[in-house]
Amino acid sequence: MGLEVYKYRSGFPKLISALKKGKVTLGFIGGSITDADSYKRWPEYVIGWFEKTFPNVRFYVENAAIGATGSDLAVFRAEREIINRNCDVVFIEYAVNDTDEPSVEKRMRTREGLVRKFLKNQVDLVLTYTYCQDMYERLMKDELPETVRQFEELGEYYKIGSVFMGLYALNELRSGMMRWEEWLPDGLHPDERGSSVYAQSVSNFLQKELIDEPNLNCVPYGHKLPQAINKDNWESTFMIPFSHFSLSGPWAVRRWRSQNMIDQVLATAAVGAKLSFNFNGRGLSLACDFGKTSAEFKYRLDGGEWIQTERERPFWVGDNGWFKIENLYDDLENKEHNFELEVVHGNREECKGTNFRLIFAGVIK
Repeated sequence: MGLEVYKYRSGFPKLISALKKGKVTLGFIGGSITDADSYKRWPEYVIGWFEKTFPNVRFYVENAAIGATGSDLAVFRAEREIINRNCDVVFIEYAVNDTDEPSVEKRMRTREGLVRKFLKNQVDLVLTYTYCQDMYERLMKDELPETVRQFEELGEYYKIGSVFMGLYALNELRSGMMRWEEWLPDGLHPDERGSSVYAQSVSNFLQKELIDEPNLNCVPYGHKLPQAINKDNWESTFMIPFSHFSLSGPWAVRRWRSQNMIDQVLATAAVGAKLSFNFNGRGLSLACDFGKTSAEFKYRLDGGEWIQTERERPFWVGDNGWFKIENLYDDLENKEHNFELEVVHGNREECKGTNFRLIFAGVIK
């Protein structure tokens, strides 16, 4: 039978209602393939389709995608960047970037947590899958790549429609309608041509769901959510305010300008600067503005052994600007804990500076 680009499951009652009222907020969240910074990724063409198809509707766009990030970071950002901005529909794109997480268990905890956060707040969803070279062999055998298959488990369980944009583009390539270099000039990121093809697959999906065969059957929102597939998913998370930290050394909370998705950072450049705080939960993640001039750090929990980080600094990363998450704990006893951190240089050639810029400390309940 072959693989399917489209999976039609539940409809889009919230989005259809918003369209009729004349005011719609579109949400996008994912990695660099979806990031709005270049204004030439696939969301731009989907936004254009909405504007052309519904000329009497006022559209608002919340594109919260950030390059080199996965669903683990998205779980913590979902409220501030998407839910609190009253999005009527959200397009989720993490099939590619989540492959950087080797643990399938953790990958599925974060993905399901993200989906459940949106559904609890009655947001219509579309799962979108792009392409990376790791998918090639399986697609050529008409088999779903593992990362897509895992997302499809969530789509089927929660009745969320999906579009495999990467498969649609590959089919265009096979039929001679597009050249590889037009699709993925750097092997991963489409420019205008490839992005427009990705968007065409999404537009085809929306045309059927919203116009040709409008479907008002909703996904299981709010209190109708079924029991989670994984009881340890990350749907219950919160951030600890900087005001709750105990600090030692020269620290400052700074308004941040290098990344528009960052509001403030708690910053120091002093080796030996320390912070600590208590939290109640079973997991802890730290998000930093990271780059080649970033310091490493050592940390410990509840007075235990110190652990020192040795974070990879890929060739493409700049001196700073990578919104990077470090998932330190996920399976603790769900109780109050004490966390301590000390800034260190790292004493490695890759460490070009001592900047430590904390964006947030996030707790998993």
